[in-house]
Amino acid sequence: MTPRRKRMLVVMLILMGVSIAAFLALTAFQKNLLYFYTPTQVASGESPQGYPFRVGGLVVKGSVEREPDSVKVRFLITDGSATVPIVYAGILPDLFREGQGIISIGQMNGQGVFEASEVLAKHDENYMPPEVADSLKQSGKLSFDYKDYRK
Repeated sequence: MTPRRKRMLVVMLILMGVSIAAFLALTAFQKNLLYFYTPTQVASGESPQGYPFRVGGLVVKGSVEREPDSVKVRFLITDGSATVPIVYAGILPDLFREGQGIISIGQMNGQGVFEASEVLAKHDENYMPPEVADSLKQSGKLSFDYKDYRK
């Protein structure tokens, strides 16, 4: 084998190694992404099955049900067009309350209920997660431009 062919073989092996490493890294990255879906998208079946994702909206007033002697909570969220039932087993954030914007991380079960592994509540009165504000504005539930009030 000539020195030129040896160099070409080494370059080809390096390129193949880098390509395989990039493919594996991108595959792992794709599985760890948490996409945001609105309640309308979840209700229409656009959300992934078997993979975690984020869903956000306003907690429907009068929908929070706590199981006695347990930390399990059931509630509904809405974007003004559709509602999604959520089940969460854990301690809710102090700022969680009905009528406020939240984002939940979890996945859908076979019965069409979102099983949350984490619930995130707004941190002050002038903030709403951008995804929630945008989906509420599109549904007509939010009548002003929330970008003016974001911090």
